[in-house]
Amino acid sequence: MTEDLVSIFIMGKRHVVPSGLTIMSAMEHAGYRLIRGAGCRGGFCGACATVYRVPGDYRLQIGLACQTVIQPEMHLAQIPFYPGHRADYSLDDLQPTFEAVVTTYPELLRCLSCGTCTKACPQDIDVKQYMAEAMRGDIAAVADRSFDCIMCGLCVSRCPAEEVQSNIAILCRRLYGKYLAPGAEHLAKRVLEIEEGMFDDDLASMKSLGEEELRRMYDERDIEPE
Repeated sequence: MTEDLVSIFIMGKRHVVPSGLTIMSAMEHAGYRLIRGAGCRGGFCGACATVYRVPGDYRLQIGLACQTVIQPEMHLAQIPFYPGHRADYSLDDLQPTFEAVVTTYPELLRCLSCGTCTKACPQDIDVKQYMAEAMRGDIAAVADRSFDCIMCGLCVSRCPAEEVQSNIAILCRRLYGKYLAPGAEHLAKRVLEIEEGMFDDDLASMKSLGEEELRRMYDERDIEPE
């Protein structure tokens, strides 16, 4: 059976590749070695942001290369890193307040509530809504709604107000984690056990093992119930 082939354009150059591939697989089939712009390959890390156009549609479309399936005559280019503004800050100097967020990212107040960011999100996060919550100073709501953000930057690349939604969101998640989230007592207990040397002998023993034995131990490990 003859393999179905389609024509696509990668960085302006035409390639013929098998149909049904993801953009990432198609690029590799065409001979591209993805040193940057490729990470988990499962739609979780956000490293493979891609822009593309398809025939008959005037819109510039976006997606993750590891998840988006190619279309005939697609023109595509990757954006492995989008240089959105990233503020320097120390959480120790901040409080979980609207003032802290807007002082760190004044561009928050430029939000037009247009919804372009939500349309751009490959994770289907309601970015527009968490930006509204950020402008109300609801740090916990922003942290919760943006929890699945993979920091791909596609919302930033499409924002007409040139905001940095993903960086604002991760600031709120950090503030929530440091100041607002309930403490994990079992985690504190385990850290104390580690500091007191409870696992030193076990770690020393594991460090003396070879790769094959470590793999066997990993495969046979006890997995805690969910």
